[in-house]
Amino acid sequence: MKFIVKLFPEITIKSRPVRKRMIQRLQSNLHNILKRSSEDIKVQGHWDKVDVVCAGNDAEKRELIIDVLQRTPGVQYFIEVKEHALGDFENVFQLTKEAYADRIKGKTFKVRVKRSGQHDFKSPELERYVGGGLREHTEAAGVDVRNPEVWVDLEVKGETLFIVQGTFQGLGGYPLGSQQEVVSLISGGFDSVVASYMTMRRGCKTHFLFFNLGGAAHEIGVKQVALYLWQKFGSSSRVKFISVPFEEVVGEILQSVHHSHMGVVLKRMMMRAGEQVANRMKVDALVTGESIAQVSSQTLPNLALIDSATEKLVVRPLVVMDKQDIIDIAKDIGTYDFAKSMPEYCGVISDRPTTHAKLDRLLEEEANFDEEVLEKALEAAQVISIHEIVEDINSNAKVEALSKVSENQVIIDIRAPHEQEKKPLNMPGCEILTIPFFSLGSQVASLDAEKEYLLYCEKGVMSQMHAQQLQDSGYSNVKVFRPVVQ
Repeated sequence: MKFIVKLFPEITIKSRPVRKRMIQRLQSNLHNILKRSSEDIKVQGHWDKVDVVCAGNDAEKRELIIDVLQRTPGVQYFIEVKEHALGDFENVFQLTKEAYADRIKGKTFKVRVKRSGQHDFKSPELERYVGGGLREHTEAAGVDVRNPEVWVDLEVKGETLFIVQGTFQGLGGYPLGSQQEVVSLISGGFDSVVASYMTMRRGCKTHFLFFNLGGAAHEIGVKQVALYLWQKFGSSSRVKFISVPFEEVVGEILQSVHHSHMGVVLKRMMMRAGEQVANRMKVDALVTGESIAQVSSQTLPNLALIDSATEKLVVRPLVVMDKQDIIDIAKDIGTYDFAKSMPEYCGVISDRPTTHAKLDRLLEEEANFDEEVLEKALEAAQVISIHEIVEDINSNAKVEALSKVSENQVIIDIRAPHEQEKKPLNMPGCEILTIPFFSLGSQVASLDAEKEYLLYCEKGVMSQMHAQQLQDSGYSNVKVFRPVVQ
């Protein structure tokens, strides 16, 4: 099987060296991701495309390739093709008929030919010949040149004919790693997660910086969504997850800063901490999910003062986006359920917060802040590679993981609803509850305390994190279900 990857259009207008570098990066990214699953899948970059080829017709490998290509930045769209020697018009017609006869049965169609190279015919001539043949020798409803039900797509390149089996939309954007690195301030909510996704899509290797305001439960939730983002859109590159304990910083703000300026001061402290983290990592830009006027600290005057706390470039991909548009993107990329379940940790709740802070007053309030508290928080920061989250969770796991279900044990499938529907958990003879991870905290108290509950997710990471959290909260009857892979 063969897939032809078409480049994001902005790549094609770059200078020759830049274009070549981006194509090489896209090829490398696809190779790094696909080789983890199969050494049989080959990736080859060209001037105007990237070919992905796999011997045989393995359905699982086909689905894997399609999935990877659809979520890899730099891919505008891609086509699945069958490759043949060109031959004459009759040969092209017979091959096309074989591929499309069943698909156009009872439907209108139009033949579309894309051609490159030197030939003694033009594309419309081949379109008319093949289209006439299909109309006469198949059970198609006829030709519709304006709004066909089926497009019969052919590509001719030199002496090679490509019959298109399917067309799939890609993510667009620049290949990951083709732009500079950034540090994204991520809280786990809709805004920061979508902002991180947008910088990844634009080709920036995106590290995750988390300011912990809500303890272990908050950190678990943010690690989940950061890991999801990386696995889905950025696993071709290694990035860091940095966690900074910020509870004492918030406590100091509550004690030393006037209530009207607490929100702006907190954001400035985050920027100052982010700058130090970025300096250690030799990164020049910070990313936030702020948008104009969404909350009191995000007015233009306040944003300007927040920016003045750092010399780093502050990137705000969502700055003029509406909240609903942000939520819609979260649904599209699969992070909606994570964000919806994330507890709201504002850090400080201001009474009549200022929407037009003045620098002099702000500096006056910050003069009361004990700088050692911020330095202490940065010293306690934990830095791990994002791919090590799984290893870290498993190595430090205190919750027992079982591969078999006994009497009086109930399996709880904590996967998101769409994952449950796509691949239902079939365990004949076992009681199974479907409680998505974002509802687990609110429903666990109503469960029968006399039974033992085994949390299940496909990769075993989320189940381990949530089981640990529940045990820490006093639920000793919670374990992890990790079936043996056949």
